[in-house]
Amino acid sequence: MDLGFAGSKAVVTGGSKGMGLAIAETLAAEGASVAVMARGKPALDAAVDSLKAAGAPDAVGISVDMSDAESIAAGFAAVADRWGELNSLVHTIGPADGYFEEMDDSDWDAAFALGTMSGVRSIRASLPMLRAAEWARIVTLSAHSIQRQNPRIVAYTASKAALSSVTKNLSKSLAGDGILVNCVCPGTIVTASFTETLRDILAADGLDAANPHDVMKWIDDNFHQPCDLGRAGLPEEIASITAYLVSRRNGYVTGATVNVDGGSDFV
Repeated sequence: MDLGFAGSKAVVTGGSKGMGLAIAETLAAEGASVAVMARGKPALDAAVDSLKAAGAPDAVGISVDMSDAESIAAGFAAVADRWGELNSLVHTIGPADGYFEEMDDSDWDAAFALGTMSGVRSIRASLPMLRAAEWARIVTLSAHSIQRQNPRIVAYTASKAALSSVTKNLSKSLAGDGILVNCVCPGTIVTASFTETLRDILAADGLDAANPHDVMKWIDDNFHQPCDLGRAGLPEEIASITAYLVSRRNGYVTGATVNVDGGSDFV
């Protein structure tokens, strides 16, 4: 299926690692020119090399601190200077997590700065470019936990719920511009950072943090949140649905909150 990315321009925030990188690589392979935004230069450089190998010879990495409004504005100004218009914006940034009793006001402020306001600021900065393009799409990445709560990630989930609400609202206000806006809610996804963070914890139970079936067993045992497929997901499985939603081929899906979680009790 041709998704219609040939000649298009795309930005993926948080595109240097994990799900963001998988999405950026998919867009590059489909023919889009891709800019990835993240903070760390070594990871950005590696991501750009990967995107060029995937099929985007003019891929670019832009160093942006997504917790800082001025840095976000400067990052998108660089995209405007480079391309002038934008077809696809994918926003993947998320904050740290913690239990309620562990978090003070500064932790909550930081969670909403990354989990909600980075998306608000990125969309706001990109709108002139999206409106200038022949067609335009936005996807934000929220979280399965906005429907299936987990006490370990209370501020993360609250900030992602707010982002999902903003996304839904924008699908209405931008419909007149022909800009389609959707939200993808990943379930448990086995990224490199997930595996690194939880390797020792799962190993203590005789489980492999890189194995999707072992990961879901641990999730079920500890949080009682299994999924119908019996395994965690992979970054490329988030990338495939996201790529469709931000493609020209998607002509009628907007305002959707799409669970990509291996099957759950929620719709």
